[in-house]
Amino acid sequence: MSNSADSPGTVSTPDPGRGFRPVRLLTASAFALAGLLFVTSFHTARGTDIRTDASLLKLSDLIQERSRDNGEREEANAVLRQDVEVLAERDNGSTRAEEDRLTDLERAAGAEALVGRAVSVTLDDAPPDASAKLPGYPDPQPDDLVIHQQDLQAVVNALWRGGAEGIQVMDQRLISTSAVRCVGNTLILQGRVYSPPYRVTAVGDPETLRQALHDSPAIQTYLAYVDGYGLGWEVVENDSVTLPGYSGTVEMHHAEPVE
Repeated sequence: MSNSADSPGTVSTPDPGRGFRPVRLLTASAFALAGLLFVTSFHTARGTDIRTDASLLKLSDLIQERSRDNGEREEANAVLRQDVEVLAERDNGSTRAEEDRLTDLERAAGAEALVGRAVSVTLDDAPPDASAKLPGYPDPQPDDLVIHQQDLQAVVNALWRGGAEGIQVMDQRLISTSAVRCVGNTLILQGRVYSPPYRVTAVGDPETLRQALHDSPAIQTYLAYVDGYGLGWEVVENDSVTLPGYSGTVEMHHAEPVE
């Protein structure tokens, strides 16, 4: 008779090796994986603290860093431009008429400083805990309490329509290729980042500029939120303001006729 089956009344005992070998194998695998992770971390860090690596910084920190870099480069570029202008003026062989024409073009392009009477407009977010200040207004949503791109654009466009000779947003002069863009309530202008309050300054006839602001439907909509939820709005006249010339680079574009 074969002995492969247990005899009646006997109790089978498990073979200790059948349960032990998989456990040992699993433990060894865990240690091997841990070792691999340590080696990978070492080669990644290369002796540095990977917690402070730039790739792990918050996006907002990186944006602020790039904004500071762009500001420093603009200042360096302005100094170089002044040096070039000094060298060009020594002996450029130009006639007086040509020099006057160049000056007019630089002034029109916003590359020259501009001095004159001006109007300054300041926009600001409402307090984060603001509530409706007037009857009939619903409780505000978060978007109702912050400055948006269309608000700044409305001010800039109205001032241009009012005959502004030049406009500065924050500390930067606007030119024909400038674009006022916002991400949330953060302004991104010509490679630099700004937070509210936002100031827009325009050189021109103050009375005409004020009237242009008043006549803008988009600004009237904004003023409804000023009255209802406490958004910031201030218009100030200045007897003499100096707008610096644009000192950044200009990317050239051209149009071609459709055939």
